Amino acid sequence: MADDKTATPNAAAGKAPGDDAYHALRRLAGVGYQLRAALRAGDRFLAQDATEDRDTGSWLISTAVALADDVTAELDGLARGWKPRPQEAGLTQLRTRAHQLHAATRAADHFLEQDNTEDRSTGSWLVACALGLADKLSGETEDLASALKRNAPEGATPTEAPGVRRGPAVGATAARAVVQ
Repeated sequence: MADDKTATPNAAAGKAPGDDAYHALRRLAGVGYQLRAALRAGDRFLAQDATEDRDTGSWLISTAVALADDVTAELDGLARGWKPRPQEAGLTQLRTRAHQLHAATRAADHFLEQDNTEDRSTGSWLVACALGLADKLSGETEDLASALKRNAPEGATPTEAPGVRRGPAVGATAARAVVQ
């Protein structure tokens, strides 16, 4: 049964190849908003004096790092599966933004764990930077998904638009937590 080994999940479900591109972008936009919320809440908790609050803030920032890693990996995978060159599809900017966001959250997490005031201040600044990046990433991802939907041929679903094919599911761990 060699056919079973090469069949994609979409083929097994009777879906067309590329059926997940639109939904993947919409899901990633949602994860971007989750990431922004985790960063914002983490920043607020870290500003508190109680040890429990600061521990919660650290956990939230660490969660944001994991979410940023998943978004970056999934966008990289989606770009590898995109038929036209990724820069033509707007994925290059999204990938760059996702990598910047991942770096900012990792750096923020590192600096916020330090004991001196200057490092913690740097960490707070990096959280603010990451918040802006998460907001931009979410909006730009939604814009790309909307463009994909608008440019779909008449009668085709948005995810069956020409130039899109299904890539490997990469980094979907945190993205699965998003309620659609």
